Amino acid sequence: QVQLVESGGGLVQPGGSLRLSCAASGFTFSSYVMIWYRQAPGKERELVASIIDTGSITNYADSVKGRFTISRDNTKNTVYLQMNSLKPEDTAVYYCKARRAFENYWGQGTQVTVSS
Repeated sequence: QVQLVESGGGLVQPGGSLRLSCAASGFTFSSYVMIWYRQAPGKERELVASIIDTGSITNYADSVKGRFTISRDNTKNTVYLQMNSLKPEDTAVYYCKARRAFENYWGQGTQVTVSS
């Protein structure tokens, strides 16, 4: 069955870094756009970054440009989100999603907390 499993979240101080991973199985990973979303308490889920199937094109929310980097390894069926210069406002549950046409698969999320 389809699975997306996020990992790498945790507690980090402002200015610190984390790398999130999302391991995929049960579908043809290399054919899907991969997207990271986040949802902070009391707020709507927002798109953070996306990467196309080949990895050659990426897009970022303005709030994370220059600080976050999305990448993927199609040989490992994994997408990553490198997060640097973290701010308290980056605190949220981070989700990965696989998208192809009308197919959408979601992971369960991983908590990121930025606090001193």
